Amino acid sequence: MNDSLKTVGLVGTGKLGSAIAQRLIERDQRVYIWNRTRDKAQDLIDLGAVWCNSPVDMTQQVDVVLSILTDAKAIDEVYFGSDGLLTGNNKNKIFVEMSTVRPESQVSLNQRILAKGARMVESPVGGTSVTALKGQLMAMVGGLDEDVEKVRPILSHLCRRIEHVGPVGGGASLKLAVNLPLIVYWQALAEALTLVDHLNIDPARMISILSESSGGPNMLRIRGDAIVQSLNKEDTGPAHFTISTLTKDLKAMREEAKVLGTSLPLVEAALHSFENLSDQPHKVDGIQLPALWLQHFRSKH
Repeated sequence: MNDSLKTVGLVGTGKLGSAIAQRLIERDQRVYIWNRTRDKAQDLIDLGAVWCNSPVDMTQQVDVVLSILTDAKAIDEVYFGSDGLLTGNNKNKIFVEMSTVRPESQVSLNQRILAKGARMVESPVGGTSVTALKGQLMAMVGGLDEDVEKVRPILSHLCRRIEHVGPVGGGASLKLAVNLPLIVYWQALAEALTLVDHLNIDPARMISILSESSGGPNMLRIRGDAIVQSLNKEDTGPAHFTISTLTKDLKAMREEAKVLGTSLPLVEAALHSFENLSDQPHKVDGIQLPALWLQHFRSKH
C-alpha cells in the first residue's frame, strides 16, 4: 500500500459500497465509514470499520475518501451539505468518486474539489457486490496521471482491471457505454423469450440454447442459472440493482447523447419499456427482469 494513503474512508454503504468496504477490511486496510443510517452499516462496524458521525468528520480522519452514491443529487448533498465532505480542511486529500452519473457531474465535482485544495479521481466500477468481494470489479478511471497512480493500490484491491481513459469525465463516459449493452440486453432477452413462450420449452433448456448461440453474451453464460431460477419463479436472492436504477442510467445515456449531438434509438426503446414497468415492484434484481418482462408481455396479449 502507498505509505501516504494509510487510511481510507467510504461514504455510501449500499450493497456495492458495503462489499467494497468489506473487501478493503479483508485486505487489512483501515476503513472509516459513514452512512445516513448507522444501523445499515452495523455489519461493517462489526467487521472492524470505524464509524464516523458525519462526512466532514470522516474527511478529517482519513487520507483518501471513496464515495459510491445513488445519483448527482446525492453526491451534491454528501460533498456540499452542512456537514459534507468538503466543509472542513481538505488540503492534500484525495477523493475517489465511484458513482454512475453523467460526465458533466464528475467534471463539476472535480472543479469544486480542486478549489478546496484537494484532488479527485473518478472511478465508477462494473460488477456486483459478489465480484467486489472477490476483487474482480472493473474500474473506469478518469483523472490526472499522478493522482491515479496514488490511488491505484487501493483500486487494485478491488479490481481485476483498471482502465485509465483520460481526465475526469472520461470514466463516466466509459461506464455509461459499458452499461448500455447490458441494460438493453435484458429487453432483448425478454422479447426473445416471448417468441418461444408458446412452445413451452423448459427454461433451463431455452437459456442453454440462447447462451450457446452466436448472440449469447458473456452475461448470459455467467447468470444463466439465476435467470432459469427466475423464470421458474424461484427465489434468486437479494437484489443487486433495481428497475429505478436502470432507468436512471438509461436517462443519463440519453442526455449524454444529446450533449454529443446524437441519439440512441435502442436506449429510447428500452427506456420506454422500463417505464411501462414502473407499477411493478422496484426491488428487482437484473436476473429477475426477463421473468418480469415476460409476465408484462403476456398481460398485454
